[in-house]
Amino acid sequence: MYAEDDLLPISGLQHLAFCPRQCALIHIERLWEENRLTAEGRVLHERVHSDENETRNDVRIVRGLRIVSRRLGLSGIADVVEFHRLSDDRLTPNHVPRQESSATESDARSGCRLPDISGTWLPYPVEYKRGRPKKDDSDTVQLCAQAICLEEAFGVTIDRGMLFYGQTRRRVSVAFDQNLRARTTEMAMKFHKLVEEARIPAAKYSRACKNCSLLADCQPNSRKSAANYLARMLADLCDDNPRDD
Repeated sequence: MYAEDDLLPISGLQHLAFCPRQCALIHIERLWEENRLTAEGRVLHERVHSDENETRNDVRIVRGLRIVSRRLGLSGIADVVEFHRLSDDRLTPNHVPRQESSATESDARSGCRLPDISGTWLPYPVEYKRGRPKKDDSDTVQLCAQAICLEEAFGVTIDRGMLFYGQTRRRVSVAFDQNLRARTTEMAMKFHKLVEEARIPAAKYSRACKNCSLLADCQPNSRKSAANYLARMLADLCDDNPRDD
């Protein structure tokens, strides 16, 4: 279990899955530049967080909820958490395996109580993204980490969450299966190791670099290194000044 001072931001998992060097520049070097894409994303998150909490029928919508996982050593702010009310005959939902246990244990595993509102509820994280669904797993890992935080906080099991993409205006359902959970745990461990070692990975150019706000700081197009530069300078100096043997 991680202490409060050792917690890292959940958003760092998305940065790490997208590009380890970008992650290091942001969370070790504390570099940050904003471009059009990051500005649009920031505005989207601010708009979501500014809305008030509300209840629609059997769904309680909570915005800007702080979440923590001591096991993963992560903390952050969930854009939206939807608490779905469980009916009396669904205290153990279909997606949670039924096991022989006391009623109290079953209720704790299947749902939770909320202050000032009756019923048993199951939380689902909803993360907002400005663009479109990605080919990599950077968004799904971040969402899964939010689910693990909620599971620790409310003592429940969450089988899925949602990613809302601004360009398509659609939600994408994400299943928190064992593979994704293992990947999320692995990325959290790598994130902590990266920060502890304070090592900046080498720059590697890819097509995704053109949209990165840290492109100028990262300089992935530069194929020159200081070591190679000094080696060439030394070789040129030796050629200009041949030794007298």
